[in-house]
Amino acid sequence: MENSWKMFEEFHIDEEMGFALPNPLVELPHPYDAWISIARNLPQLIEDGQLRTEVEKLATLSIDGLQGHKEQRLGHLALGYLTMAYVWGRGGGDVRKVLPSNIAIPYCRLSEKLGLPPILVYADCVLANWKKKDPSGPMTYENMDILFSFPGGDCGKGFFLISLLVEMAAASAIKVIPIIFKAVQCEDSETLQDALREIASCLKRALERFHQIHDYVDPDIFFNVLRIYLSGWKGNPSLPEGLLYEGVWDTPKQFAGGSAAQSSVFQCFDVLLGVQHAAGGASSVSAAEFLQEMRTYMPPAHRNFLRSLESGPSVREFVLSKGDASLRETYNKCVQAMVSLRKYHFQIVTKYILIPARRKSKEKGTSKGSSKSEDKGTGGTSLVDFLKTVRRTTEKTLLKEG
Repeated sequence: MENSWKMFEEFHIDEEMGFALPNPLVELPHPYDAWISIARNLPQLIEDGQLRTEVEKLATLSIDGLQGHKEQRLGHLALGYLTMAYVWGRGGGDVRKVLPSNIAIPYCRLSEKLGLPPILVYADCVLANWKKKDPSGPMTYENMDILFSFPGGDCGKGFFLISLLVEMAAASAIKVIPIIFKAVQCEDSETLQDALREIASCLKRALERFHQIHDYVDPDIFFNVLRIYLSGWKGNPSLPEGLLYEGVWDTPKQFAGGSAAQSSVFQCFDVLLGVQHAAGGASSVSAAEFLQEMRTYMPPAHRNFLRSLESGPSVREFVLSKGDASLRETYNKCVQAMVSLRKYHFQIVTKYILIPARRKSKEKGTSKGSSKSEDKGTGGTSLVDFLKTVRRTTEKTLLKEG
């Protein structure tokens, strides 16, 4: 396994944390501490109507003084928070269409250096936005906090930390991937079966973590407050042309907001288990295209890992070729665990987005159902169509008996 982890190091995958950034920094050196100071006081500054003024007062900084990956990731996270807060303001429709050059220039240069887009992505707000309260304590919700918050009290903390804990539970199965590939190459069905059991077990644990979201995230606050700040400027009627990054580009640019589809871990198990999202129908093609597009919102090392998995041997074809009922059943348990996660994700989306959206529409007296823009995901796609299609495709991957 040591060799495996050396291999994973080049893909920025940590033995304990998976795709999450291990022990993120919480401070940046002067003069970048000015970004941190505003990001840390964001909810209060927004409430006082001072956020935009404070952002506009910042000096335009060169990113050359940000040393190493962790400083750069913290800078990207802080600038992401500042950008979302600047654009959406108090969340009441007073939207800014231009990001001032003093933020836009360092943000775009840092994004280019990291291979990420200049918008708050999952790799920022979930994977790099955490710390332990007691550094020697466990990785549990009670002993963790997020670095920066949006308005909405602890709703953001609940949403981001539960997402991180789900990610970590699933990511603990990554270590068996080299074992799986070797077992397929050596035609070692027994070792393969043990490794697949480990994956099914980790995915089941991830689902258990997912259940905790109800304890920490209020649907109304999520829908009416937090979700506004996670929204991007692609397919968003509030910014139909996108956002102009002053001093960087002459025309507005469109970027999707943070989305669970930007998590590398679930795309990783799709590839491993042979879930083909483009299989069947126009909706499948658009879902597959969206998932591919969301890879460009992942850190490049993680994208490279997914590509390396795609060039590996097919686990599904091997299981099919063996005609071993026990092996097929174990493989199906892994796929079924992915189906269960996707079914549950749909339930969460119904509770936290679709129902509040319908309620809001009724209050406005606009229609019986929710408006098209309300039930779009923060990634800019139609939530219901996308989630149903992805779940259906995953279900179709299950191997029939015989």
